This record gives sequence, structure tokens and C-alpha cells, in this order.
Amino acid sequence: MEDSVWKTVMGLSLVRGIVPRTLFGLTVVAAIILIGILAFGGRRHRTHPLVASLVAATLAGAGGLLATWLMSDVFMVFGVSLGWPVTLTVAGGFAGLGFVLAAAVTLRGARRALAVVLVPLVLASTALGVDSIYGEYRTIGNLVGYTPYPPLGSVTVRKASMSVGEWRDKARKDALPSMPDSGRVFAVDIPNTESKFKARKAMVYLPPAALSDRPPALPVMELLAGQPGSPGRLIDAGNIAATMNAYAAEHDGLAPIVLAPDQNGSAMHNSLCADTTRGNAETYLTKDVVNWATTTLPVAKSARMWAMGGFSQGGTCTTQLVPRHPDIYGAMLPVDGELEPTDGSVETMVRRYFAGDRKAYNRQVPVNAIAATGTAGQALFAGAGKGDRKSVANMRTIAAAARAAGMETTELVVPGADHDWHAVQAVWNPGLDWFGARTGLGEMTKSLEEYPQVEVLQ
Repeated sequence: MEDSVWKTVMGLSLVRGIVPRTLFGLTVVAAIILIGILAFGGRRHRTHPLVASLVAATLAGAGGLLATWLMSDVFMVFGVSLGWPVTLTVAGGFAGLGFVLAAAVTLRGARRALAVVLVPLVLASTALGVDSIYGEYRTIGNLVGYTPYPPLGSVTVRKASMSVGEWRDKARKDALPSMPDSGRVFAVDIPNTESKFKARKAMVYLPPAALSDRPPALPVMELLAGQPGSPGRLIDAGNIAATMNAYAAEHDGLAPIVLAPDQNGSAMHNSLCADTTRGNAETYLTKDVVNWATTTLPVAKSARMWAMGGFSQGGTCTTQLVPRHPDIYGAMLPVDGELEPTDGSVETMVRRYFAGDRKAYNRQVPVNAIAATGTAGQALFAGAGKGDRKSVANMRTIAAAARAAGMETTELVVPGADHDWHAVQAVWNPGLDWFGARTGLGEMTKSLEEYPQVEVLQ
């Protein structure tokens, strides 16, 4: 019973439902009461208390707007622009704090206590507002690092006994093996046999067909979170299980197997997704993860049936690794990626990660990797939030290099999205249909232009 209650609490949504409605509601009600107190019951000074609080709110909001804009768009402290929705939300939070702090100075007793109580409410409401824009922490469990996913060892997973084509033939004859109604996500420690890379637990989504007693050899999407981030964050913020299950429901239980390995080792470490003096992340992702999957799961082994994708730093990893390993991956689905691995200046990275070998770093730059490797047969399905102008420019530069190398390319932008998980979900929705058609799971039933959340650039 206690475990059930705990899981219910951890599963409460932070982007919709009772938690945000309650928090926003309490904040608004308390703010209205405070405004009434200031307007009609505050102690009189030379300046009316309500006027003083409004002036403080205006100054704090303007200061917050300027500071956030400078950090986001001028000094690029976060490496990407936060986007105007986030900037304005943070500025609104500063304005709210200015208002209640000025009120706290003016008021006394229980009235001051109300103003003080509003401080954490304003902070929490601002944080929740930013989170709803990014779509990063979707549940309370995501926020505190709780994962609801059982270990992979809790189910029996069999090796493939037929091809996807044979499975579809059985579906037409109504002769499919028994399978669950929906797929599931599991946690697993993937052995680091060759790399010795210290990774956190990976997450694996298995569609209904993979959980049958006679599964087909399924295509694979190896998906990487951003940094900071984690495999569990990718599954949750990317809405992976629901998206894949919806696809499987329309394709006789077929969907790609999703591998979400850890490419960094910790939330605050950036491995550059390369083999460096700070860990062999490339070997882990392209050998240990792949070898484990091909020996443990019902996966297809041809490169055309494998794709890598990722968000932000995970998108950068995708475009630097896939061209370097055409024998493993046939497609890449990056969203909001960068032009090169980034952790400080290039000089700093060359010294800290590559022992001073600039050529070793240069080989990891996506456009260089694409130009240096035969990419015939590979495909790029890239996207970016339309408001994230830097990521859009990055995508277009990498796509141009891919086209020049003879790679099939698709470029999408997501109106109303910036550098956030909303862009990821919007891009990977048609991306899943595209990859499913590419690997024989099912045909696309509409053109990319017909998907409502994206615009096709190329």
C-alpha cells in the first residue's frame, strides 16, 4: 500500500494537473490578498505601500529581464539561448519577488508573514513555469531522480526467431504470437567490457513484439539525453514509452527497440562522446552497448536497421558518431545539436581530453567526420526548435555537409519551441514514422508537411 502511494506521488505531473494548478492557484490567491492589504490596510508612509511595491516589481522585473537576456543571448552562459518564453517567465519571477519583498518591508505582523510566504510560492511558480516551457521534469519523480522502471531481468526476453517481414505476414494471416498490449521500459546495467567506461544505468524500451515468445529482429534507436541529463530523463521528457506504444498499436505490436545509454557517467560530466583521457565514451556507446544489445535483445544487426539520435549534447554526439561508424548505424536523428563537442574552449578541450592532440579533436567535429567517411546509404533526419536560432543554424550547416557527402537529409523546425524537449517530441514523432518506413515496420501514411507541429525546411 505504501509503495503504491509512493509511486502515485512520484508520478504526479509537474506540467499539468493538480500540482501546477494548486501551486499557481495558491500563488494567485495569496497575491490578490496581499494587493488588497497593501491597497486598503497597509501602514501609510510618504509613498503608498502598493505604489512602492509596484515600483519595486517594475525595477526587479526589468533587472531580471536584462540579466537573463545578457546571460542567455549575449554571453551565452548556458551555451544556447534560453528563448524569450523562458526569459520573460524569469523576468516575471523577478518582478513578483520584488513586489512581495517590498511588501514585506512595508507590512508588519501577520501581514508581513503573508508576504514572506509568497516568496517561496513565487519562486516555485517561476520554476514550474520554466519547466513547463522546457518539458524537462515532467513528474515529481523526475525532479528527485526517482525511476519507476523495473530491471530488465524481471522479464524473459527471447532472441529473434523471424524477420519483421515475416511478422507482418503473420499479422495479415491473424497468426501472431501472443504478446502484451503495450511495450515497457526497463533499467539495466550494460557491461563496459571493452571501454571500462563508468556509465549509469541505461534504459531500454521493448515494444510488444519484443516481449512475445517469438519476437522478430527489430530495428533499434539508440537515443542520448543532453548534458546535464540522464537516460531516465530522456525516456520521460522525450515521452518515449507513450510515443512508441502508440506506434506499436498501429503496427501489429511492432516498434523500434529504444536503447537509452548513459554517455557521460554523471549529470555534470561531459564525456564529449569520444575516447579521451577522461573515459572511453565512444567505445562504450558503439561497442559495449551495441554488443550487449545484439547478444541480449531481439535486434536486427544490419546498419540500416540501427539509428542514433539525441537532444542537445546528445544530438552533437549523434552527428559525430554515426558518420564515424557506418558499419553500425544507418541513420541519425539529432535535435538542437551543436557544431562540435563543447566543454570550454577548443584549446582547453584539446589539452584536457586529447592530451594536446588537436587532430584527434578535429576528427570528432561532425562536419569533419561526415567529410572523412563514406556516408552513402546513411540518412540524416534533423530538427531544431524554431526559436533556437543557433541550433537551427547548426542543423543547416551539418545538413549541408551531409548532402554534399551524398547523404539523404531532412531538416525540420518546430514553431513555438526553443532548445527544449517539446522540440524533441515534435521532431521524433514524424522521425519515428520515417525510421519505421525505412526499416520495414510500416509505410508512412502522410507527408512530412502534414505533421502539425513541424515545418519542413529541406
